[in-house]
Order: sequence, then structure tokens, then C-alpha cells
Amino acid sequence: MRLFLYVLTQVCITLVSVCGIYILTGLTGMFSLGSAAFMAIGAYISGLLVLKLGLNMYLAFLLAITCAVGIGYVIGFPVVRLRRDYISLVTLGFGESIAQLILKLSQFTGGASGLIGVPRRVNVWFTVVAAIIAIALTAMFKNSKYGRQCIAVKSDELAAKAMGINAGKVKMIAFLLSCGMTAFAGCLYAFYVGYVGPTDFGWKKSADWVIMVFFGGVNSLTGSIFGGAFLTFLPQYMQSLNKYRYIVYAILVLIILNFKPNGIFGTWELTPRNMKRALDRFAKRKEK
Repeated sequence: MRLFLYVLTQVCITLVSVCGIYILTGLTGMFSLGSAAFMAIGAYISGLLVLKLGLNMYLAFLLAITCAVGIGYVIGFPVVRLRRDYISLVTLGFGESIAQLILKLSQFTGGASGLIGVPRRVNVWFTVVAAIIAIALTAMFKNSKYGRQCIAVKSDELAAKAMGINAGKVKMIAFLLSCGMTAFAGCLYAFYVGYVGPTDFGWKKSADWVIMVFFGGVNSLTGSIFGGAFLTFLPQYMQSLNKYRYIVYAILVLIILNFKPNGIFGTWELTPRNMKRALDRFAKRKEK
């Protein structure tokens, strides 16, 4: 039971991050290999605010997320104007620079030893609620005006601009939302584990999130949630697979790209209307 609760917590924290990646990649079509750096910013800043200044945890979360969004604005202002492949390279460089900065500020961050002694005030139910809120906010954004504009920019940015959509503004909003989501996941991680290390937020973690989104369905929030939950649950619950996680991920992605290029769920979403249609189809097949 303890193992299940631990894995469930890790899944919920991952889902918060995956929601941010879905907004960035699934809706807007931008690829980032430095998103985990914002998770590090959220984790370190919230932990330091509580440890060094004695702030309330919720206030520390809010300040850490605000700081991550502010840094994201500075980074995103030139980045959103680049081509998609260049965005991934710039964010990769930013992620690596954050890791080096953490090591250099060792008097505050603990350097290679990490930040030790963060109060463990986040439990499994806290992360479950946080994941539900993150998913709900992402679904609301997808169905909003800006969400539809993101999809238009992703499909054809030139045509979207011709229709009067401010592509730069839309991509910046998506980028900042993604930064805030991943920073929040970092806050949850720090206050659940009680420790933050510089090696926890490398580019591989960002790549993991992108793989999860593509595995479940880059055009489907339901698919992204499924991909995040499944690919987090599998290696965590089956420790024998953890050493070969990236091999398993590579095989799964190759299978998906060959047989389901749009992911397992494609563009399908878990909505009442779609559920009713699925049940009606099942009933018709059963009658035959």
C-alpha cells in the first residue's frame, strides 16, 4: 500500500508537469527540452523561502511560481519568435545553465549535495487535488479563445497571422502557462520528498514529458494524461524496468509512430458527448 501511494504521488506530480507540456507542445506546437529547469526553479525557490525566511508554504509556492513565470517571460520573449527546432535548442541551453547556476550558488542551494531539510508537508491527497486542478485548468484553456488560437497557430502560423491572430502573444501565453505548471510541480516535489538535488531536473526529464505527451496523443489532453500516468507508473511500480526505462520508452515510441502516429488516443477526448457515442456504438455492436 505504501508503494502504491508513493507511485500515485509521483504520477500526480508528473501529470501537473505534463499538463504544462501539453499546453506548450500539444496545443501550440513548440518543443522544449528545458522545461525541467522551471521545475527546478519552483522547487529550489519555494524550499529556500521556507527554510531561510520561514515563509508559509502556500505563499512560498505562489512566489516561486511567480518567479518562474517572470524568468519564463525573459527567456520566452526572444524564444517564441524562433522556429520550432531552434526553440528546443535554446531551452536546452537554458536548462543546462540553470543546473550550473545551482552548483555555483552552493552557499544557498547546497551545490552538488542538494537542498536538504525541506519540510515534508505535501501528501498524496494534496498532489491528487493539485493534479485535478491542473488538468481542469488545462482543459479550460484548451476550450478558451486562446486555446483555439494556439491550435490555429500550431496548424498554420502564417494563416493564423493572416486571420488576425497575434501568434507571438498566443505562444508567449502558452509558454508562461507551461512555466507556471512545471514550477508548481517542482514545489510539490520538493515538499513531498524533502530534498532537492541538481541532478533531478536535467534535460532527460523534459524529454520524458515530451515522450509521454506523444505516446498518449499530442493532440489529446486525455491521451497526454494517460501517457503521463502510464509511463510514470510502469517504471516506478516495476523496479526491474527502471534501469531500462529509456530503452522501453524508445521501443514504445517507435511502435506508436509506426502504427499510431498521432498517439494512442489521437484527437479523442474523454467528454460526456464522446462517452455517450462510445457507449452507443458498443450497444449497437452488442445487438448485432
